[in-house]
Amino acid sequence: MSFFEKIKAAIRRIKTKLIVYFVIIIVVAIMGVAPFNVSVQEGLMASKAGEDFWAVFFTQLFVNIQKPLSSLGQCFSTYFSAFLQTLKYYLMVCGFFALIGILKSLPKHEFQDIENGSSDWSENGEQYAVLSKKKGIILAEKNYLPVDKRR
Repeated sequence: MSFFEKIKAAIRRIKTKLIVYFVIIIVVAIMGVAPFNVSVQEGLMASKAGEDFWAVFFTQLFVNIQKPLSSLGQCFSTYFSAFLQTLKYYLMVCGFFALIGILKSLPKHEFQDIENGSSDWSENGEQYAVLSKKKGIILAEKNYLPVDKRR
């Protein structure tokens, strides 16, 4: 199994988790990154005017978090280049965590998720000639190992 086949198998296994992860990334970009970016830019403008950066930043952050869509509109109209820079770093961090998740879900060996036991050795109840459904040790959901050694 080549490395790219392992990557495909890992992505196929965690496809639903990746979809949820990317939806969360988009929601956090709208609800968190945009207000954060607008607050930083307004804080920088206030510090150039002689005001305290942190005071302006925190007051604007709480105001912008309450109105995330207006913050997103400000990002696209006024602070577009700064928003793209912040979004780039945010997506790099999120991509790093997605890569870690994919690498942790790689198949450990070629036969992962493949039944390689003897579960298919009998058909139509042949196993009950050897295994007793009434008396015996449970091997699987419907298979028992008989306690009675005479058979």
